[in-house]
Amino acid sequence: MSSTKIRNMEEFAAVSGISRPTVSKYFNDPDSVRPSTRNRIEEALERYDYRPNIFAMNQNRKLTKNVGIVVPYLTDPFFAEIARKLEERCTLAGFRPTLYSPYGQREMEVEILDSIRSLKPAGVLLAPLGRASDHKAVESFCADVPTVLFDSDIEGVGEAFVGSDNFSFVSQTVEYLTRTGSPPCFFEMRTPANPNANKRRLAYIELMERHGHEPRVIKVEGEGWAFEQIGRDGALRLLESGGFPSDTVLCSNDRLAIGLLAACYEKGMRVGRGEGCALRVASHDGHPFSQFTCPSLTTASHDYDSVSDRAIATLRDLIEAGGRFDARTEMLYPANLILRASA
Repeated sequence: MSSTKIRNMEEFAAVSGISRPTVSKYFNDPDSVRPSTRNRIEEALERYDYRPNIFAMNQNRKLTKNVGIVVPYLTDPFFAEIARKLEERCTLAGFRPTLYSPYGQREMEVEILDSIRSLKPAGVLLAPLGRASDHKAVESFCADVPTVLFDSDIEGVGEAFVGSDNFSFVSQTVEYLTRTGSPPCFFEMRTPANPNANKRRLAYIELMERHGHEPRVIKVEGEGWAFEQIGRDGALRLLESGGFPSDTVLCSNDRLAIGLLAACYEKGMRVGRGEGCALRVASHDGHPFSQFTCPSLTTASHDYDSVSDRAIATLRDLIEAGGRFDARTEMLYPANLILRASA
């Protein structure tokens, strides 16, 4: 077997001494070429250990400019914001983006992926549902279509992942909160919809122990994507049955925190650092509305621009490479702590 790395069909045709159209004809239908030619191609395949890019073959090297963007829940302002930025950058890069959302539904996500596959796009930017995804269906899709995952990762799936460093999010909030007041308890859903929540909880536990504090995780009931409602209802139950175990609450995400702030308002509890305040509240994500809550929410924010820029650049590189990288790549961006009145 030759050690020469063959990256695409043009290179394979050159080293095998067979014309590019004939090689393409063989890959579309081996019986369409003469037996002697077929033997030469198959010997070259063994010699160079080359496997064609099925996606590029199906496109007949005439790649469309269409790019699919899939987000789990488009009415979630975080996903709406990052989808907007991805659409803008796709257009500037010369692609034609189309936005899809399964709205948290496993079956709809599978249907969307099947629909995109049939359109033969140049590539896809996919933020999978995560826990609720049909992982086999997502893996099968990524094997057929050049795909860059963003926001939520499925290990080993797709050619690349671009997202935020969840440990960075929690390390910044925990460090700040423990330095300026009582160590925080952690407020989350018992059954989180997004896999980032699990990473944040584990980071919280590790960091609290590292700082010499006891981790206290508060799980509230609720499933799905109605995070504000789940946060409000869970916080009301807690406040009516003895309250939080700390006067500092760190929420898994901003939408839960918005619900918690609503519960505090209903109970007449002031949130913040000033005189008469009963709780400090901080969170994670940099939700577009977090600056307009009352009080405004302290949060560790995604680097929306860097994630969007890198995702588009990675997809462009992937398309130009023929739909496959030599190895799966991963790029994580740290959070940006934004201090506001809630903490």
